[in-house]
Amino acid sequence: MKNLGLLFLCALQFSCSGKAQKKINGVSFVASREEVAQSHIDEVVKIYANSAAIMPFGFIRDITSPQIIFDTERQWFGETRKGAKQYIELLQRNGLEVMVKPQIWIGGGQFTGTLKMESEDHWLQLEDSYKCFILNYAEMAEEVKAPLLCIGTELENFVKNRPTYWERLIKEIRSVYSGKLTYAANWDEYDRTPFWEKLDYIGIDAYFPLSEAKTPTVNELQLGWRPWKDKIATLAKVKNKPVVFTEFGYRSMNFTAKKPWLVDRNEEEVNLVAQSNAKTAIFNEFWNEDWFAGGYVWKWFIQHQNSGGELDNRFTPQNKPAQEVIKNHYKAYLD
Repeated sequence: MKNLGLLFLCALQFSCSGKAQKKINGVSFVASREEVAQSHIDEVVKIYANSAAIMPFGFIRDITSPQIIFDTERQWFGETRKGAKQYIELLQRNGLEVMVKPQIWIGGGQFTGTLKMESEDHWLQLEDSYKCFILNYAEMAEEVKAPLLCIGTELENFVKNRPTYWERLIKEIRSVYSGKLTYAANWDEYDRTPFWEKLDYIGIDAYFPLSEAKTPTVNELQLGWRPWKDKIATLAKVKNKPVVFTEFGYRSMNFTAKKPWLVDRNEEEVNLVAQSNAKTAIFNEFWNEDWFAGGYVWKWFIQHQNSGGELDNRFTPQNKPAQEVIKNHYKAYLD
């Protein structure tokens, strides 16, 4: 326990004076067609965020295809290396740190966790393609001195079927990138991820089911967190690693905490209170824990004035009461 305490010293939630200590108070800064401007960053600064996840993308035709297409002229500006670098440099000039989080999009929006090859030859092709993809952005992360790199997002089948490859890949990434590493495991995957010892943070996309209520209260949601939280805390202690929520968020709709991972276009009624309560509960449960490093809200669009709003039932908290919840909690964990 002594070593664990030393490891997490920088993340302790209170100083001797009782003042809240710095956490990663992040937003997932969504790639756009255009360059980012100062006015876009101003809105992030206003909610006291101190970090942003920048997400360049690679594309795969379907879950059996081994080829990742990335950094092409056909992609949106923010999805490319040039665009990601421009986003990062302006964020850094405004005092925000960055997690570089390259992601894969599979045709038709198929879940990345199901990516699985049908032959050894295709597995080898996928491994080579993914290595080119991630090393490209590892090199970029080193160029811009980003303090954190996420080596993959919700790739359970790929990880499960090729564990030796991932161990080799981590070594290769460290040969070109000197910052900290994490991996964004899905909420139902993180306890089976085999290489936490090789990374610096346990990363979790925190879409845990918490309540089946239409509008769950903060107390109900915190109670829903307890069994999950206990398991996460145990893993942090066993692996001797701090936890970061590489994504966390809730849609502004009825039953938002029943299946928080849903990204479908359902027309469930807008429920701004449910979203705000869910945000409050996650802050209450985690931000005071010494083994917890912070997290990145899913998700934040650069065109703030045209994003979210009281008629929107999607994930973004922008121009909704949940935005004020985030602002107030992030403000409490400034330096």
